[in-house]
Amino acid sequence: MNTVTMKDILKAAEALQGVVHKTPIDYSRNFSTMAGSEVFLKKENEQKTGSFKIRGAYNKILSLTDEEKKRGVVACSAGNHAQGVALSASLAGIQATIVMPKAAPLVKVSATRDYGADVILHGSIYDEASDHAKQLAKEKGYVFVHPFEDFHVIAGQGTVALEIWEDFSDFDTFIVPVGGGGLISGVATVVKARNPKCRVIGVQAARSPGMATAFQQKQIIKDLKTSPTIADGIAVKHPSPMMYEQYISRLIDEMVTVTEDDIAEAIVLLMERTKTVVEGAGAVGVAALLTGKLQLGAKTCVVLSGGNIDMNLIEKIIDRGLSRHGRIVRLSVIVPDVPGNLNRLTALLASLGANIMHVGHDRIDEGLGLMETRIDFTLEVNGFEQVKHIKETLYSSGIRILEKQ
Repeated sequence: MNTVTMKDILKAAEALQGVVHKTPIDYSRNFSTMAGSEVFLKKENEQKTGSFKIRGAYNKILSLTDEEKKRGVVACSAGNHAQGVALSASLAGIQATIVMPKAAPLVKVSATRDYGADVILHGSIYDEASDHAKQLAKEKGYVFVHPFEDFHVIAGQGTVALEIWEDFSDFDTFIVPVGGGGLISGVATVVKARNPKCRVIGVQAARSPGMATAFQQKQIIKDLKTSPTIADGIAVKHPSPMMYEQYISRLIDEMVTVTEDDIAEAIVLLMERTKTVVEGAGAVGVAALLTGKLQLGAKTCVVLSGGNIDMNLIEKIIDRGLSRHGRIVRLSVIVPDVPGNLNRLTALLASLGANIMHVGHDRIDEGLGLMETRIDFTLEVNGFEQVKHIKETLYSSGIRILEKQ
């Protein structure tokens, strides 16, 4: 595959005019204060289909010959690429078949069908679904639309950076999520052409660190251990040697990873501070920013790559993020098992400004005396200082707190 150039991305931008949204790039005072740099957020979560993926998918489909369009396209994805290809094919008037793993969230399966694609559920993991999509391409003559190993796809993703440059040309740093590498490859191609001194930092989930490990060790590491992550949109088990050699190793200045807690906290802060809903993959850039480990210049752009968060997970993510930020705390105490103690304890917590979200009562836990009971609280509080004050007050009242081991 030829390497994408600035000229190719400019051509893609012309092709995408009137098709994709020019998404906002907003200054964030809160994140600027936290990071010590002027922080701007490029909101691709507000793009059609909820992510940047339609840019590359539509540019790819426009490049097809009339004969290829008649054959139709096939793609494999558990989410955003599926929806991007489905809508792009529909807009171009061609048929799309999307193979998704059986475990793909129902909301994403339904959205892909709503965009006009035929959806086939196959395999328990992405790799099995991908193999089936490639087999269908061979058997039925479909054109396979790869999510990142494709010249036109990468050129389309690079238009994200062109839009940023239309409004701002003085960024010192770009922070970009990395899965297969298509987005950051396109963005970095523009950034380095416009300002070679501008740093481009890629971010992956620590549970799926394939490309970050390749960058740090200067080679693809086979059979790297991975685990499920809330940043499922960038969970690529086997990093592409081609993407690493042609783009990542040449254009990227730094690659970092973030934990599940980092990502959850970023999702919550984006909702709370900027009223922005972002999926796990889209939040990793902000997560990296908030670790305080990055060397930033005066002005930083963070790409929020998508907003298709699974509503079945959002409550868990919010709880995890609030807990990490000291806003939700779980507290277990042991008190004498006598009438009125629970009432007195809840009244004390209320007087200390804690909102009691859940109470659990246990009289038979191992280690309890015959006249003791364990009470588990989930509390909503203002932060770690309030938690400290609550514990000190309970201790001074003679209440035994069970500390986590």
